[in-house]
Amino acid sequence: MKHELDDRHRDQDGQISKKHGNTLVGTLRTIYGRGFAAGHPDTAKLSDVLGELNETSLSQLRHDHGPGHLEKKIAKASK
Repeated sequence: MKHELDDRHRDQDGQISKKHGNTLVGTLRTIYGRGFAAGHPDTAKLSDVLGELNETSLSQLRHDHGPGHLEKKIAKASK
């Protein structure tokens, strides 16, 4: 069962990267707080840091990506 869960997360992470990979870490920090993608500059793209995110940051993205909220939050934060 754990293997299936891991595959599902990798699939979802790939979808997140494909759809939102050009989003800057700084934009995501306006949504999730300064601790998002700790250790990476605001100017880094999500696609470049996705594989290095800690579980908290990944969980936040996965939580919002599933029901489609991530796109709305990014649009609002980019204004």
